[in-house]
Amino acid sequence: MTDIRTPLLVVKNLSHRFISQELLLDDLSFSIASGEKIALIGDNGAGKSTLLQLLVGLIPLQDGELIALDKKLLAERDFVEMRQFVGLVFQDPDDQLFCPSVLEDVMFGPLNQGLDLLAAEQKSLQILANLELTHLIHRMASDLSGGEKRLVTLATVLVMEPKILLLDEPTNALDSKAKQKLLAVLQSLDQAMLVISHDLDFLKQLTSRSLVLSERKLVSFI
Repeated sequence: MTDIRTPLLVVKNLSHRFISQELLLDDLSFSIASGEKIALIGDNGAGKSTLLQLLVGLIPLQDGELIALDKKLLAERDFVEMRQFVGLVFQDPDDQLFCPSVLEDVMFGPLNQGLDLLAAEQKSLQILANLELTHLIHRMASDLSGGEKRLVTLATVLVMEPKILLLDEPTNALDSKAKQKLLAVLQSLDQAMLVISHDLDFLKQLTSRSLVLSERKLVSFI
């Protein structure tokens, strides 16, 4: 069923080219409403990860419009504000975990938001407790299992209280037990989600509709 609520994020006529000027994404338009969980499906190299990075301004927008909470995103300062409610979880957890301990990794975002040390620690401990990760707070990311890294990375994003989660291959390299734990956590969250995955069974259990990216275009909405 189509969500009739005001979208949190609107993408209009987005296109993107490589440095060589070869077209990667061609005239994409879609929206994400509050609470929606959407799959983004496509072959390797179709531009899915690039799209997620465009949505949060990690790659400069070339053509098209992005509108977040009814505000058109024009300059870097607009994307800085937008990243406070849109959280991107990278495909490789090692790209987001770089502090000496799990707790410090989770505290990094709140501290950059301006929270004092005690407030950032309390907020981070609460998120880690919600995800049943308190036992890992003093561990280094390099000592964690793949599933633990995924959940800690998710914690570093959830602590920022985003309204939308962008998830890039969240089940990559996870065994079945870790995958089921991650699925249960994501199913319990209220945030809207746009999820890239080749794991169609995982997507079927988590998402309610799909965007299919093929030959540079969104070819169908399932």
